[in-house]
Amino acid sequence: MFLSGFKRFGQALLVLLSAYTAAFLLLAALPSDGVLARYGNPELGLSLEQLQEIRAVYGIDEQLSVRYLKSLGSFLQGDLGYSVQSGAKVADLLAQALPATLLLAGLGLLGALVLALIIAVAASYNRGGIVSSFFRNLPPLFVSLPVFWVGIVFIQIFSFKLGLVPTIGATETQALVLPVLTLMIPIAAPLAQVFLRSIDDVNRLPFVRVVETRGATQSWVLWRNVIPNALLPVLTVAGVLFGELVGGAIVTETVFGRTGLGSLTAQAVANRDTPVLLAVVVIVAAVYVVINFLVDLIYPILDPRLRNSAANSRDAVQKPMPIAVPGEELA
Repeated sequence: MFLSGFKRFGQALLVLLSAYTAAFLLLAALPSDGVLARYGNPELGLSLEQLQEIRAVYGIDEQLSVRYLKSLGSFLQGDLGYSVQSGAKVADLLAQALPATLLLAGLGLLGALVLALIIAVAASYNRGGIVSSFFRNLPPLFVSLPVFWVGIVFIQIFSFKLGLVPTIGATETQALVLPVLTLMIPIAAPLAQVFLRSIDDVNRLPFVRVVETRGATQSWVLWRNVIPNALLPVLTVAGVLFGELVGGAIVTETVFGRTGLGSLTAQAVANRDTPVLLAVVVIVAAVYVVINFLVDLIYPILDPRLRNSAANSRDAVQKPMPIAVPGEELA
């Protein structure tokens, strides 16, 4: 068990290093940089020598390999650098923006799980009927809906047409309603698809037939036997999708004008603020890795078979095999 956890931890570090390296190289390949975007305006009256001095302060004029090693070393020490646009510490900017994004992403994931459960349960009753077919066709429809388009439609309907959610002067709770709904729909689609497939697989297992022959109702079998066994694949997919959900939250925040990683990223892209963009990529990758690492740890708690398998493997390693002695029988 310890070796397995250590291996997963090493894989997580490798994923973070790969994400950091890819983001660094892609940002370094941009034709311009934040210094030129911020200070290159001729109206500021800065000379080429002054621009070079500013570039030297941020280390932009150094060789790519030197910049990579210095930047990686600073990241490992917790120093994310300074924003080229504002001059503030990137760590402080992330500390201000990250909680709002994590709250939005967490509520979106929770709502997506609830919506996926409703779709899967509704599609499991009276299979082949109109209601079941309708709910089974919802996930493919939801998958095809872009996040930004869903947000714009919700604003048009619930804010401008119905007036249920104000666009100006809304409370914090009211301001979360439409963004959470916008995130729920695209994420609920793959969760519902996996949930439905898992329910169908569990329904084909022999123990379900045994429970049904004992007189259990369809609802009893579904809620007490099928759904608990079908939830485990959904948990795995939810962990995988959480990283995508954080990315979707960034787009959603931009659509709804919320303060968070979305607005921070949009400003950084517009100003070519590479230190901020690099930090955002690493933070999103870190959230993705941590969530999936926690899912790996929680999985054996929810599935007794994994605990028993680990215990049996440990006992088999610790307990030596009996040695047969000539003339004696093994106990």
